[in-house]
Amino acid sequence: MSDQLPGEPGFSSLGLDSRLLSALVTLGYEEPTPIQMQAIPPLLEKRDLLAQAATGTGKTAAFALPMLHRLSLEREGSNAVFGLILVPTRELAMQVSEAVHRYGKELGVRVLAVYGGASMGLQLRALTRGVDVVVATPGRAVDHIRRGSLSLTAVELVVLDEADEMLDMGFQEDLEAILDATPAGRPMALFSATLPSRITGLAGRHLTDPVSIRIQAKPSAGTAGEARGRIRQTAYVVPRAHKLAALSRILDIEGPSSTIVFCRTRTEVDQLTETLNARGHRAEALHGGFSQEQRDRVMKRFRAGTADLLIATDVAARGLDIEQISHVVNFDVPSEPDAYVHRIGRTGRAGREGTAITLFEPREQWLLRNIEKVTKQRIEIAQVPTVADLRARRLELTRASLREALLEGGLDAFRVAVESLAEEFDVLDIAAAGVKLAHQTSGATDEEAEIPQIRLSVERPLFRDGGPAPAGKPVRRGKRSAGSVTLFIGAGRQAGIRPADLFGAISNEAKLPPGAIGAIEIADRFSLVEVPEEFADRVIAALKRTSLRGKKVPVRREREDFGGR
Repeated sequence: MSDQLPGEPGFSSLGLDSRLLSALVTLGYEEPTPIQMQAIPPLLEKRDLLAQAATGTGKTAAFALPMLHRLSLEREGSNAVFGLILVPTRELAMQVSEAVHRYGKELGVRVLAVYGGASMGLQLRALTRGVDVVVATPGRAVDHIRRGSLSLTAVELVVLDEADEMLDMGFQEDLEAILDATPAGRPMALFSATLPSRITGLAGRHLTDPVSIRIQAKPSAGTAGEARGRIRQTAYVVPRAHKLAALSRILDIEGPSSTIVFCRTRTEVDQLTETLNARGHRAEALHGGFSQEQRDRVMKRFRAGTADLLIATDVAARGLDIEQISHVVNFDVPSEPDAYVHRIGRTGRAGREGTAITLFEPREQWLLRNIEKVTKQRIEIAQVPTVADLRARRLELTRASLREALLEGGLDAFRVAVESLAEEFDVLDIAAAGVKLAHQTSGATDEEAEIPQIRLSVERPLFRDGGPAPAGKPVRRGKRSAGSVTLFIGAGRQAGIRPADLFGAISNEAKLPPGAIGAIEIADRFSLVEVPEEFADRVIAALKRTSLRGKKVPVRREREDFGGR
């Protein structure tokens, strides 16, 4: 079965190794995204590449697939590093390395994530045994290069992912040092969400006649304006491990009559359909792996109301004409605002009101902001319903069912049971017992577990001119932000501490959202960092466990009477 609809360009048209194509089918990829269609061919041809593309556009596969294809052809039996991928954070390093491993599993590719905070010993042993692809944060990569444990002399492709973020975090010197350690003339791909002058300058120094790609949202004329006011748009921030449980709970609360749930891959469609049916929903799957006959059967059941949930990919949902859709759910945030607008435009038709629901992970909040910017509409951020909310909703449904039974009448045959019980119990207690039995018979359960509630940080770190202060130049602090505290760190310029060191250590070790980190001030012998009060103890504990520039340093809350700045 083809992985795309007839006439659609597929991964097979890109000339990739059959084992990579097999992995993509297994992972449920249906068709290449625009960045993949445009980036893979020049990278296969060993061209330099400058691409403006944000997270969520599919850029990891755009650079990983051609890297792995070339690796399968050009490198056999060598322990030298073939591909180097540089990323700004440890989380992204882990995410990208996992993706490369999944794509290259049938090739037997050896992938290593190299980042601060992980065991140096484990990384050293892996590098000694031999690695094909290294995914690294700049700081830890430089550490290995200086130790002599990471040799880049045989690298055949270098990728800078989220280059603007790396420069924002103060990694320019490290990036220059790393690129100088790679062979002259080797192909290089630079991916960045924005292209400020510092990025074009970096590209000018290290790219030769690059292929330029810009992936940006297409204007959404008409649909966005028509949707305003009659489609209620709500988003829930949910950790990935809890997304399915959250979706089931939201559907229970909303009680939609007819819903399309959009997923990214057909594997996700199949898994979601199976799990929702097991939870008592009536769901049907629809994706590019279905024949026309199967599609027709699914749509017939959905239109007839036999199923009230249609779980589909964008590809499979193209061309569907369904009038009465009460809800549209984005199980994942669409990478392009235009796709979001087209999805939610399937509800709220013919003057009716509709509801659009989006589930997103904390790291995807910028995608939501991008959608708001393009559509000029505010998306409400709501808390995932709690167990108490779910119980209240289910009890309300039971009450509504009982009210309907009372209005229908025909209760005379049951009065004798009530009258006999009334001789022994209070009538209200009898009624409550009846409600309890009806509630239990409806399938309601109190065995639900709470889903973690996440509070988003909406502020950006206080950096000068949109980027971190240069090494050795403090960011001057004004009045402290409300609800924040200043932490004293016993190392400064003389110890080689830079804003990027503190920013990276707090983000990675304390798992603090980058937007929660405030002003950073570097003095000769100490540093000061502003963080929210609620995170202060976590940051102190994390920094005491780790090292800065190879040394343990004292960390505490700044004393109000501290002088000597």
